[in-house]
Amino acid sequence: MWLPARYRYRSATADEESIATDHKALMGKPSARGDILAKKIRMISKDKNHLYFMRLAVLEAKKAGQIGEVPVGAVLVSGNGEILSVNHNKTITLADPTAHAEVLALRSAALKINNYRLLNTTLYATVEPCIMCMGAILHARVSKLVFGANDPKWGAAGSLCNYAEDDRLNHRVEVIKGIYAEECRALMRNFFRARRRNTF
Repeated sequence: MWLPARYRYRSATADEESIATDHKALMGKPSARGDILAKKIRMISKDKNHLYFMRLAVLEAKKAGQIGEVPVGAVLVSGNGEILSVNHNKTITLADPTAHAEVLALRSAALKINNYRLLNTTLYATVEPCIMCMGAILHARVSKLVFGANDPKWGAAGSLCNYAEDDRLNHRVEVIKGIYAEECRALMRNFFRARRRNTF
């Protein structure tokens, strides 16, 4: 899906703190404010929905970087716009090589709805999912993947390979890429640059 450049390469906004506050209200117990916010989100256009949920994924990625994890964040959203889960990379924290943001988001959502099939959902990720994560996305039957930055070394949604449209598999995933791409790339670039400085 093509998106206007102003959406694909939009950088951080001044209302990031406001978005985080709105997110807490939506993820918390039902409340008048939460109901109003949920209704507001349903009313805005699909493109702006993508921007909103990708902004939450970016916030998660920043949390990962702050604790020394590779800065990748993920958000899983149901077909009616409900946030099912948010997470970030925790491979070091959990001593688990499979604890990528996308996998953790899928696990949390599956437990929440008590179903390993996550039908009619959209997964937002700051970086193109790797082979492992794309495999999990396919097994969960996620309908749509929205991500920020391409990953030429590990990306399995069009860069290194394309599991989203592989005719040998029995599920297809619609892919939208490039939202907040520059910011997502910068998070990764700055993280690894700092790690190299600290190593040598």
